[in-house]
Amino acid sequence: MKFLRYGPVGQERPGLLDDDGNVRDLGDHIPDLTGAALAPDKLKELASLDTSSLPLVPGTPKQDLRLGACVAGTGKFICIGLNYADHAAESGLQLPSEPVIFNKWTSAIVGPDDDVQIPRGSVKTDWEVELGVVIGKAGAYIDEADALSHVAGFCVINDVSERTFQLEREGTWDKGKGCDTFGPTGPWLVTPDEVGDSDNLAMWCEVDGKRYQDGNTSTMVFKVPFLIAYCSQFMSLQPGDIISTGTPPGVGMGQKPPVYLKGGETMRLGIERLGEQSQNVLAAL
Repeated sequence: MKFLRYGPVGQERPGLLDDDGNVRDLGDHIPDLTGAALAPDKLKELASLDTSSLPLVPGTPKQDLRLGACVAGTGKFICIGLNYADHAAESGLQLPSEPVIFNKWTSAIVGPDDDVQIPRGSVKTDWEVELGVVIGKAGAYIDEADALSHVAGFCVINDVSERTFQLEREGTWDKGKGCDTFGPTGPWLVTPDEVGDSDNLAMWCEVDGKRYQDGNTSTMVFKVPFLIAYCSQFMSLQPGDIISTGTPPGVGMGQKPPVYLKGGETMRLGIERLGEQSQNVLAAL
């Protein structure tokens, strides 16, 4: 199934995308797509609904019907750095021997087609298409063999990054990663049965029609089950938490010469079977 949240900012309602591409409202069954709605038993219950009996929502998603982030109430937005060997090389950084973990603040989360705002003082704002994993079942010290049972679904993430804040100023990467609007999420939360092999999904990102990233999750250094198990050694994973699993090569920082967002551009990105995003980039205030 493809779950979603639709409506104005702060007033989103839960829904799903039916086989005809229409949005159906789930408000009579769940209050929102928060952690409680992502539990395995609840997802099984929602999957058993007669989709055609659900209220039809007027409008076309991603046209005249705004979509919010596909999960609500996220407690942790965990990101994995340098998880594609070619991206590590283009960044001039050594491939890590174990996953690099950093955070995006949850205030960065926006809808898949909402504007991205360049922060004040930015000179190197960049793009990164990433596979997002949304946790549905809580756990700590999770076995890798059992890791996928903790997944509610997958989604597209744009890990927007300010490279000066991230790499050239004191401290950790986090302050270059968690600026407001730096976490477009969605359009859909796609359940694992519809995704199939998450280790073989084409992914891409374009800026103003030019394709910069054209990769596949098959080239991830650390795969999804390992990442879930690894992260759970250092923190419990809770329903609604997001793990963003890294980006393939083609980011702006890796171009020769580098290319960064200044404002006025349009980013388009997507992942096979998970849908597409499109954001207008706004210049710094």
